[in-house]
Amino acid sequence: MRLTRYSDYAMRVLLYLGRQPDRLCSIAEIARAYGISQNHLMKVINDLVNAGWLASVRGRGGGVRLARPAHEISVGAIIRHTEDGFDLVGCGDCIISPACGLTSVLDEALAAFLAVLDGYTLADVLARRGDFLPLLRPLEPRAAARDKP
Repeated sequence: MRLTRYSDYAMRVLLYLGRQPDRLCSIAEIARAYGISQNHLMKVINDLVNAGWLASVRGRGGGVRLARPAHEISVGAIIRHTEDGFDLVGCGDCIISPACGLTSVLDEALAAFLAVLDGYTLADVLARRGDFLPLLRPLEPRAAARDKP
């Protein structure tokens, strides 16, 4: 199974914000950190805000942050939200589908895949390895200046 770039970007945003829960982050900052298109990221972030996963603050000094604690965000729920469909193959268009045993095997595999993702929260994923922020591109100057003590 291959997840879409949309899901990839959604998870990147959530991981970035989950690593910095006490501050607002701009879309430009996140896009720059990952070296990805700000336009694509805007669409993903808008969707995550509308779905209640992120909170946004408009205006100067605004940005986005997690709308709930990382331990309340299920990886499986995010993937279900960001993926359009989970057809591993086009069984619905196949003439032998009603009598094919492969359909149920693939359905079982998909259920197992989603069950594993359901077993993890954003907090679990963030805790699995070290801090990834040093691996990203530098923060935008506005964010770096704002965060100085």
